Amino acid sequence: MNLLTVENISKAFGERVLFENLSFGINKDQKIALIAKNGTGKTSILNILSGADSPDKGKVNFRKGIRTSFLEQEPQLSGNLTIEETIFASDNEVLKVISAYERALENPEDQDAYQTAFEAMERFGAWDFETQYKQILSKLKLDDLKVKVNLLSGGQKKRLALANALINRPDLLILDEPTNHLDLEMIEWLEAYFAKENMTLFMVTHDRYFLERVCNEIIELDNGTLYPYKGNYSYYLEKKEARVEQEATEHHKSQQLYKKELEWMRRQPKARTTKSKSRIDDFNTIKETAGKRRKEHQVQLEINMERMGSKIVELHKLVKAYPEKPILDKFDYNFIKGERIGVIGKNGTGKSTFLNILTGTDTADSGKVVIGDTIKFGYYTQKGIHIKEGQKVIEVIREFGDYIPLMKGRQISAQQLLERFLFDRKKQYDYVDKLSGGERKRLYLCTVLIQNPNFLILDEPTNDLDVVTLNVLESFLMDFPGCLLVVSHDRYFMDKIVDHLFVFRGNGIVEDFPGNYSDFRAYEDSQVAEMRAEKASASTQKAPKAQWKTEQRSPKLSYNEQKEYKRLEKDIQKLEREKETIQQRFTDGSLSGEAIASLSKELKQLTDSIDAKTERWFELSALMEE
Repeated sequence: MNLLTVENISKAFGERVLFENLSFGINKDQKIALIAKNGTGKTSILNILSGADSPDKGKVNFRKGIRTSFLEQEPQLSGNLTIEETIFASDNEVLKVISAYERALENPEDQDAYQTAFEAMERFGAWDFETQYKQILSKLKLDDLKVKVNLLSGGQKKRLALANALINRPDLLILDEPTNHLDLEMIEWLEAYFAKENMTLFMVTHDRYFLERVCNEIIELDNGTLYPYKGNYSYYLEKKEARVEQEATEHHKSQQLYKKELEWMRRQPKARTTKSKSRIDDFNTIKETAGKRRKEHQVQLEINMERMGSKIVELHKLVKAYPEKPILDKFDYNFIKGERIGVIGKNGTGKSTFLNILTGTDTADSGKVVIGDTIKFGYYTQKGIHIKEGQKVIEVIREFGDYIPLMKGRQISAQQLLERFLFDRKKQYDYVDKLSGGERKRLYLCTVLIQNPNFLILDEPTNDLDVVTLNVLESFLMDFPGCLLVVSHDRYFMDKIVDHLFVFRGNGIVEDFPGNYSDFRAYEDSQVAEMRAEKASASTQKAPKAQWKTEQRSPKLSYNEQKEYKRLEKDIQKLEREKETIQQRFTDGSLSGEAIASLSKELKQLTDSIDAKTERWFELSALMEE
């Protein structure tokens, strides 16, 4: 079933054309990712689909009656509302029912309002929905529902907007970098959520493992043309490589044909026949095709950075803590030449604080940081770069350096470095205020690299960078001969770049894990499985040896018993609420004797039913624990 059709849309800002005549469709249950370089219009396409912007030409047709939700990179939320009020401000009908029920609970004296709200909860099946949305908020670490939005960090606001989008259960969910500001645990939960839920998705994301595990179709916008790939990220890489090879072959043929036709043109007499005029027109087309070339090129860099001495960086018994929040507890480590370390951990465990202490922008409570005389840090922070008004791209980078020295006396100039990071010569003379958010991050990265550091520290370098730029960055870092320390939630990036990990567990605990992120996840999963096996083994050993022989009934619940167990939990909760409602009605002094007798009879029946179901629930619970 088609939900949305895009027909020949175009968008330009002044003389800068982002895209022209793009067409595609979105069908129910598709999970589509849009891949393109920064600055080619990805966010503009999302804004057009969500209705936040309109195309200069073309149109977007929605199926009648479908609901859409849009997660922006910078969500616009009302600062005066609490988290809970923000959730309930949605136009979702079930949420309005839950909100009315919550208000009724706060005013128990209004029995009519409570009864109406209770019946609405039953009618809309809102009990399960309430459980689900509170679980989503919990998974995204938004537990205090009464806190005001204006007190939240930027990351918390993004997570609240994501929670809002998920809770609304739209027919079409449009996502702009959904994994930004999520820690690794949250990202893995979100992957599992999308795998389980039948949701139609259209997203822009740089997280390639997320693309691999969530998306079933990829659309690439490359040099103004859309290329669809009916598969996940691995399939896209395979088919794109084949497409680029085919284009290279065709380009080579075009160049050969162009040379042949050029010779004919030069031999042409001044008087031309109709046939020759047609060939001239064809020649112009061939010339245009032959002149096209892909701007992607990889250059292996043998960087001639400043020599590292025997002493790199030494950390001696570092201690750092905030009120009731220890970050480091007597942490020791000596870096060695060429180390490539990833830093992982949940949000708030102190990863960025650790980098700031290392580079001297923050201080430890006690302990020492000893830095070798030859060490030159390059520090890419989450804050980005401050741009002066009226600056051009090339002017920004030249403030930090003109070239990077290479081996054998060669060098790579600022212009060449910018070209490598996808700023062509024309783009280098654009004003910085024209750049997209991702392009600014790319420029900031270049200002760090042009300084030729021998100890590179990157704090979430993959945020807002497109997949194409990430491949370029990874290629650069694979050539980088110095020390590398990276904080990132991009698992694909970490797997490719780092050799071992600092795992921030919280409460001042930092573990040194010998492997990349996938190795770490495999280890963690094996530890969980081992603990479960040990628990199961201990439980078995507690029981008398002869018990399994004499026990006529299997202690494990059958499928039907499991369903009965879950149903009993819901039934008991529902009956308890009904019982509470009847007990509240007894407080009404105007009740007649007949009404009181009727309520008493109803209350007894409810109590007996609760007792019976509770007894059965305990019976099943006991079997589960055996």
